[in-house]
Amino acid sequence: MKGKLVAIIGDENTCTGMLLAGVGETNKGKSNFFVVDNETPKSAIEDCFNRYMEDADIAVIVINQNVADEIRHLLDANDRPVPAIVEIPSKDKPYDPTNDSILLRAQKMFSADELR
Repeated sequence: MKGKLVAIIGDENTCTGMLLAGVGETNKGKSNFFVVDNETPKSAIEDCFNRYMEDADIAVIVINQNVADEIRHLLDANDRPVPAIVEIPSKDKPYDPTNDSILLRAQKMFSADELR
């Protein structure tokens, strides 16, 4: 996994914070971040997600949960371990663990006794 990137799909605040933390990369006309606002069409989010899923340089996709809800069908259909998908809250929307498909999938792997 050496030299792999973290990609971000999120609101302006999330992307800005990650870029300030040094996560951003722009190389040969492609970048590892995608800013989503109220005007961003669902198809653009889907295209970006699919592009990141096929990019061999990306090991982790960080996505705001409210954006993930827009493309939940793609997240639920994904069964690949890499790139790992991490849902995080946005400034305006709190995190809801009942909507996190990756967390729900992980919980199904363990019995209630194992989680105690």
